[in-house]
Amino acid sequence: MRKQTVFITGANKGIGYETARQLGKRGYFVFVGARSEENGREAVRKLRDEGIEAEYVRIDMADPSAISEAAETIAGLTPSLDVLINNAGIGAGGNVPSEQSMEDIRKVYEVNVFGPIQAIQAMLPLLKKAPSGRIVNVSSGLGSLTFHSDPSHEHYGVNPLDYNSSKTALNAVTVMFAKEFAGTPIKINAVDPGYTATDMNNNSGPRSVEHSAGTVAGLAVIGEDGPSGKFFDENGEIPW
Repeated sequence: MRKQTVFITGANKGIGYETARQLGKRGYFVFVGARSEENGREAVRKLRDEGIEAEYVRIDMADPSAISEAAETIAGLTPSLDVLINNAGIGAGGNVPSEQSMEDIRKVYEVNVFGPIQAIQAMLPLLKKAPSGRIVNVSSGLGSLTFHSDPSHEHYGVNPLDYNSSKTALNAVTVMFAKEFAGTPIKINAVDPGYTATDMNNNSGPRSVEHSAGTVAGLAVIGEDGPSGKFFDENGEIPW
């Protein structure tokens, strides 16, 4: 039986690592994408200790050449790729849009928007060779324009321009690629894992990485009758 494969960016810790662990437990061969070789190889070691087949792949979502090299590395190790999960993301902080620097905004967009676009484009030749390629873009409820337009919603007062708008853009990227591949075996969706205890928020989120990673992993394993071009959280489809 053919071994299914998954490449996850930012997979050395947090939701990315736990998603790798959960999919590895389901029998996937995991390509652990990380910027730091030390951290990436340590994540691989821990996964292997649990009996999961894994390999480290260096990737920096802010570096186009590193993304291309990651695709070449994976192509040298497998003839196809079943799942790409664009998990890596950053935020510069700050809740007042008029005070955020353009430098910070550009840095966030490089990782959260342009990086995933290039990763999808670079991995598509491998995804097309899989029986049913899946792409999961890890977004956020903070990218929902519907939520931000509702003063009664819990996200309304969370207003960092860089992070929120980058996730809105990533949602648009999801829709555009899903339209391109409609009618093919490839399915592309965005997911809000929810406010989770990770390093990005100093572990202040109320959700565990195990719970949130389960939401992400669930979209990676949808069947032929599954959705594409949609946005989901732990409770189901949510509005853009």
